[in-house]
Amino acid sequence: MKPRGSVFHRMPRGVLALIALVCLLAVSGALVAQHAFDMLPCPWCIFQRVLYLAIAVVALIGWAIAARTASLLSTLGVLALALGGIASAVFQHQVAAKDASCAFTVVDRFLSATGLETALPFLFQVTATCMEAASARLLGLPFEVWSGALFALIALTALLLLRDRKLR
Repeated sequence: MKPRGSVFHRMPRGVLALIALVCLLAVSGALVAQHAFDMLPCPWCIFQRVLYLAIAVVALIGWAIAARTASLLSTLGVLALALGGIASAVFQHQVAAKDASCAFTVVDRFLSATGLETALPFLFQVTATCMEAASARLLGLPFEVWSGALFALIALTALLLLRDRKLR
């Protein structure tokens, strides 16, 4: 009798779809917080939205393509983007949130260069400085702490997917 594997072992593509859904829900939650509750985003907040959307796209590609190699590459991409998300959330919390103006940072230049802010302003427009955005809280914690925790959960999930792939 074959031993039963973890959920990650039995349905890695399903886990990728779940990761994509969680990322889309995170961005949706940020939009509700912004547009319904006036929690205005800074450049680092917007950059994290970009990362969540990129993770969703990469995870959906891995889910849609049944090939094992595509799933593996997708999982590695999700892991890399989630680690970048952790780094951006930590930087936002430790450095940018203490700066009255976070203009002309690498993220601010990225947003300007890509044209995302003008193409989809309801989603990507920066409307606050990092210090202003740091004052927004959810259950007593700054948004970037929640975001960093979610990126960490996504990274851990990707690591578990990769570990279970090695067991097969």
